[in-house]
Amino acid sequence: MADAYIVDAVRSPTGRRKGGLSDVHGADLGAHVLKTIVGRNAIPDDEYDDVVFGCVDTIGPLAGDIARTCWLTAGLSDVVPGTTVDRQCGSSQQAVHFAAQAVMSGVMDVVVAGGVQTMTQIPISSAMLAAQPMGFPDPFSGSPGWVARYGAEPPSQFTSAQMIADKWKISREQMEAFALRSHTLAQQAIDEGRFEREVAPLNGVDMDETVRNTSMEKMAELEPLAEGGTITAAVSSQTCDGSSAVLVVSEGALKRYNLAPRARIVHMSVRADDPIWMLTAPIPATEYAMKKSAMTLDNIDLVEINEAFASVPLAWLLETGYPLEKTNVNGGAIALGHPLGATGTKLMTTLLHELERSGGTYGMQTMCEGGGQANVTILERL
Repeated sequence: MADAYIVDAVRSPTGRRKGGLSDVHGADLGAHVLKTIVGRNAIPDDEYDDVVFGCVDTIGPLAGDIARTCWLTAGLSDVVPGTTVDRQCGSSQQAVHFAAQAVMSGVMDVVVAGGVQTMTQIPISSAMLAAQPMGFPDPFSGSPGWVARYGAEPPSQFTSAQMIADKWKISREQMEAFALRSHTLAQQAIDEGRFEREVAPLNGVDMDETVRNTSMEKMAELEPLAEGGTITAAVSSQTCDGSSAVLVVSEGALKRYNLAPRARIVHMSVRADDPIWMLTAPIPATEYAMKKSAMTLDNIDLVEINEAFASVPLAWLLETGYPLEKTNVNGGAIALGHPLGATGTKLMTTLLHELERSGGTYGMQTMCEGGGQANVTILERL
């Protein structure tokens, strides 16, 4: 089978809720990374085959196939189509998988995969609640088949995060220590300029706004999200605004446009677990990916695992035995935000740049997703 290569990756800064990107329309936020990708690569804009964008809560300014809208808003050729993917938090990571699959099959040569989310304007779960005026309180409880299998209480990421902390005996203090590590490493990365090559400033925002000057003492003062629980806002990913994009091409395109490949996509897979537990799937998905790729975690130099809640990567670390010091080395979503549909390619952009900075060869990315799913992607730096 043909290979798929990454030749470029870029992201916007993550704008904190009601911050510097909060007034940017979703089409313009997504257009920003597309203009950046097209502007710095020698491929005519009418020779791109497709734009695959992740987005969650696709209502209002994010509705109507936001991938296509972003491309057109960027002022690019109207012959290029776009399609929008919803695999919940893994939407843009799945967009990369679809782009790479199109290239590897020989159907396409040049595809932009990415994502956008404006969480200030369209809060999380807006689409889940949008049909309440039509008599549907949520997407699940009105289905007799779903209720018979999983009960009438809709799945909750907050409940899942607490269930994981309880099952793996992860204490509040351990989660807060992990959260503090995330902020400390993210601030260090910003201070050292590690993100400057991957971030394209926008709307007066030059760098991520979400890192907090916090402490164990400050976090200990917060009330838990549920009475008697240990999950607090401090150990949860941040609501934010952002976009990101990765350029995936074939070997033929490398030669045709004289492009230098930065990474090869070695492996792509997606697996699922119990949807009520929701956030545990990175564990079986990683095991599955190792079997399918004939690799072991010893081969992996760096891991990016989305910090939806601190309990998620901590449980993954306990189950896999992977070294903490090779995981989320520049912080994660607790410090740097989780712009839902954009997070997959945001993490991949950071992973690629960190492999280049550190000289690592293989990087792996995984993330928990609604419905109890998890994508895994393995990159080889070239």
